[in-house]
Amino acid sequence: MRDHAPHHEEISRRRLLGTAGAAGAAGLVFGAAGGAAAHAAAAAPGTPLTAVGATAVPFHGAHQAGITQPLQARGHLVAFDLAPGAGRKEAAALMRRWSAVAELLMAGKPVGDTDSGVALDAGPCALTVTFGFGASFFDRTGLVARRPVALDPLPAFSSDRLDAKRSNGDLWVQIGADDALVAFHALRAIQREAGAAAKVRWQMNGFNRSPGATAHPMTARNLMGQVDGSGNPKPSEPDFDERIFVPAGGEQAWMTGGSYAVVRRIRMLLDDWERLPLKEQERVIGRRKSDGAPLTGGSETTELDLDRTGPDGKPVIPGNAHARISAPEQNGGAAMLRRPFSFHDGIGPDGTPDAGLLFIAWQADPLTGFVPVQRKLDRGDALSPFIRHEASGLFAVPGGPAKGEYVGMRLLES
Repeated sequence: MRDHAPHHEEISRRRLLGTAGAAGAAGLVFGAAGGAAAHAAAAAPGTPLTAVGATAVPFHGAHQAGITQPLQARGHLVAFDLAPGAGRKEAAALMRRWSAVAELLMAGKPVGDTDSGVALDAGPCALTVTFGFGASFFDRTGLVARRPVALDPLPAFSSDRLDAKRSNGDLWVQIGADDALVAFHALRAIQREAGAAAKVRWQMNGFNRSPGATAHPMTARNLMGQVDGSGNPKPSEPDFDERIFVPAGGEQAWMTGGSYAVVRRIRMLLDDWERLPLKEQERVIGRRKSDGAPLTGGSETTELDLDRTGPDGKPVIPGNAHARISAPEQNGGAAMLRRPFSFHDGIGPDGTPDAGLLFIAWQADPLTGFVPVQRKLDRGDALSPFIRHEASGLFAVPGGPAKGEYVGMRLLES
């Protein structure tokens, strides 16, 4: 949806809010639409913000922000380790500071007198700041008895080429926004507020298509050019919450409404991939590149017909196709909400791009979500020769804070 208003025409507040509301409503079906739906034209100085700039995501709620919201144009992932000697008390103070800062940032407000001014001219731009705890966090804070079983280390996979320095961490922060300066401003504020309590372990930068870059909402494409996210569970599905969020009454009450994030830096061997003919690329994935539809026909949202065979008697969707192996029906119903960012960290001396996917998968339990699917992919996915898993992390992401709470308060103060 595009609106090319004349520069002299002021965008009315009613029209602005209506457009922003439409974008938010479209974004709820994240599995089928990778970004905000609306794009407002540039306006003359002094007119209201466009819908992209005005969109704000609430900090408080049953779940933390940054899980079910539409993909944002820019993202930063950063892991921290608590400083030597820091424990539960210091961690609680840090989470209190971080939560206060995140609430201001997500509302589009400056962070006190020390604000850098980087984002002064912008609105919230759909900023989300999401916090999680790694397994080591519980050792450092003396809370081992409160560590969920679901946070047990991920098993080793044969395709892993993991860099320990860029994996795991005591604390994890996901930042996303539809403006690069807004996202960077949040990153700097979070880093600054860490103070002496925690130090950065690793940090990664990502991006997606900008809202309004397509004529209508579309599932995002990754750097291989493939539509990525077609099979995501959707909030409209009756079992969405039980697949993605931790229910009440579990072993650890502080995780109620929370989720588990599997984070993987997946390098794409783009030179090798781009040498493959189009038809071979589609057979590797099991979907058409043009529109994401299954090779068995239909549209992107059509179910895969895994039993259909061609004139040669062979499956139309090959047995080792990525879409077949990762399909929930092939994995006992295992499902996860993939909400990734692409990355490009330069070109090596040999001309090879250091590029790929910052894979972020959300699920109620990684032992029944990510792990069984990745085990099957590890044993025979046709995509495996074209990707390399270079970093990994698993984080418990508590439910959203209520008014007057900070993220993790139910863990750290109970």
